[in-house]
Amino acid sequence: MSISRRQFLKATAAGVAIGLAGPPGFAGAAEEVDLAVISGEPAAATAKALETLGGISRFVKKGQRVLIKPNMSFAKGPDIAATTHPLVVAAVARACSEAGAGEVLVLDHTLQRAELCLERTGIREACRGIPGVHCLAVQDRKFFREVKVPRGKVLERVEVVRDLLDDCVLISVPVAKSHSTTGVSLGLKGLMGLIWDRESFHSQFNINEGIADLATVVRPRLTVLDATRALTTGGPGGPGEVKRPNLVVAGTDPVAVDSFGVGIVPWYGQSFRGRQVEHLLAAHQRGLGQIDVDKLRIRRASV
Repeated sequence: MSISRRQFLKATAAGVAIGLAGPPGFAGAAEEVDLAVISGEPAAATAKALETLGGISRFVKKGQRVLIKPNMSFAKGPDIAATTHPLVVAAVARACSEAGAGEVLVLDHTLQRAELCLERTGIREACRGIPGVHCLAVQDRKFFREVKVPRGKVLERVEVVRDLLDDCVLISVPVAKSHSTTGVSLGLKGLMGLIWDRESFHSQFNINEGIADLATVVRPRLTVLDATRALTTGGPGGPGEVKRPNLVVAGTDPVAVDSFGVGIVPWYGQSFRGRQVEHLLAAHQRGLGQIDVDKLRIRRASV
């Protein structure tokens, strides 16, 4: 069974014992910083986070195509905290453009009407005028292609956005929010916005194992977590209680970013750690990233 909100609330303070200890995500051993944790206004904090990690040119080379995956599934503005702040998305898109990216796609498979999501999230308007940047919401199956999931436990294959398979640099830009099924929705859960059939994750198998399976084949080069606001109840669509941590958290290890994100605010009025979130623990056990925040090299700054 997948974790429910009730089960999430009953998670013990000790967490769950791990079964496999994987390597520290995608970050190389020579890196000085695993996570950049920056406090400030959305655009400035995002720019500083990218700078702290060594600059966007570390991830995006001249002429490369980039797919930026924000959360814009709901036709709601940033104050609801159900979608990524438009200024965070625009800051990442602008950095990619300035680095010489050949094309930058800001893309999500929206849950609500595509045009309304593009308009009401403010993301399309925020990215307007940035050279080479295009905001899209895909809701037609022709834009997806099936891939195998060799390491899958519950997934054997999955249909993902075609553009992702065409030599794109994937940058995940999720928002920090609660979720009625998985407890929280951060970077790894947000990757479901790149697949066609989300319903099967909710109805046919354990969604948490499915998210971990998906993370073995859909692997962001960089994750930039928008925690400028956090929807701590009522997720994923809101309305609910909104906290304002005013943080942007960035790193190359998606499990590490999410695990840190879990500890930023209380969820449903209680504090949790990454090990208490089933899909994060499953991803860690697959060797997809580091879940223990105290083992990470974190650089903090304010702007």
